[in-house]
Amino acid sequence: MRESFEQHVDEALLLDCMRCGFCLSSCPTYLHTEQDEAQSPRGRIALMKAIREGKVEWDTSIEESFNLCLGCRACEPACPAGVQYGALIEQTKEAIQEVKPQKRLEKTVRNITFNHLFAEKKDLNKVVKLVHFYQKSGLQKVTRKIGFLKLFPPFLNEMEKALPEVPRKVEELTPVKPSTIKVAFFTGCLMESLFQEINDKTVQLLKLLGAEVMIPKEQQCCGALHGHSGELEKGLNNVKINVQAFDSDDFDYIVNNAGGCGAFLSEYEKHLHDNPDFAEKARRFSNKLIDISSLLINLGIIDYLKSLPLSESKVIATYQDSCHLRNVNKVFEQPRRILENLPGIQYREMKKADSCCGSAGIYNLLQPKMASNILNTKMGYVKEVNPSILVTSNPGCLMQMKAGIAKEGLSSKMRAVHIVELVYEQVHRVV
Repeated sequence: MRESFEQHVDEALLLDCMRCGFCLSSCPTYLHTEQDEAQSPRGRIALMKAIREGKVEWDTSIEESFNLCLGCRACEPACPAGVQYGALIEQTKEAIQEVKPQKRLEKTVRNITFNHLFAEKKDLNKVVKLVHFYQKSGLQKVTRKIGFLKLFPPFLNEMEKALPEVPRKVEELTPVKPSTIKVAFFTGCLMESLFQEINDKTVQLLKLLGAEVMIPKEQQCCGALHGHSGELEKGLNNVKINVQAFDSDDFDYIVNNAGGCGAFLSEYEKHLHDNPDFAEKARRFSNKLIDISSLLINLGIIDYLKSLPLSESKVIATYQDSCHLRNVNKVFEQPRRILENLPGIQYREMKKADSCCGSAGIYNLLQPKMASNILNTKMGYVKEVNPSILVTSNPGCLMQMKAGIAKEGLSSKMRAVHIVELVYEQVHRVV
């Protein structure tokens, strides 16, 4: 294990950590393990360094410490030394996967996940079609009625309840001004399959505000799931495909509507900086990248919303930050500005809205106990606000918050939506 850490984990990045402890109060796993130092960014970096230097022997407890990390990167804004923890945990997981013996089941699952589902969109779309068949055929109703899901772990029951509905046809919005810019849309893998309706509404909002939208057909999954799971080399294949697919002077922006994707997309330049064939293309990609809330504001959404007739009654809404959108892309004011100006919404800020909800990609599937504890804490903050609408900016967060609402028995009076859905609803209501 030491040799693998020496090869993959950057010693210079490890030495940036001054062990000041400013990261501790921002780390969900540290706070939810009675302040266990091994479950903190500072503690994990110390473990990385000790393994790299051969001062500690690898064992299952060390592996569990790294696996328990959400990768939310809340520690990075809190760090006065600018430690690149995200890069370090990715490098660490890559080092582990290189030498860790894999059982047959794990090997099969990883092969299906990283070589097929999140490497080829068409493979993921096939699975999603099966999900839609399960929903439309009546199997879902029968399964729920007979209590079949009770035979499985509780978190699977909760996530099944959070599955998005089969996408419906989205009505077009009439543009309020002529086309002024061209935008390339990074559709994402889960967003394009499970959440197609949100993508369609994203396109309509952009067109409403004068954007011409293009969707490069060659694009693939962003590669984030690969990078977070120790499969960065495989993920770089996707990165290269995407950089090539979006390398054009025909558009002004590359927009995405998933916080987790956006963070990894923004680091394409970092991942390909030493590749002579792709470094410049990756730099151009990063320079054009923007999230949907920021682009809507650039296109004048605030002034447009202010021009809409006021609603006679308003419902309370609050916002749950996407960890990566906030901590990596530094986007948190923009969605709030939009929500504050929606005519039918009374916005209320939630306590610790910037703390992780426990989704973290597929973390809630791999670490259900910790994910559930974090979600329980988050739902406590949600109930303090008691909103009718809980708004998110990421598909994983959206499903996690839907699961939390169902778990708390609040489905009859509260719903979770993507910010694009809510803006589209408000606009469509008056046009």
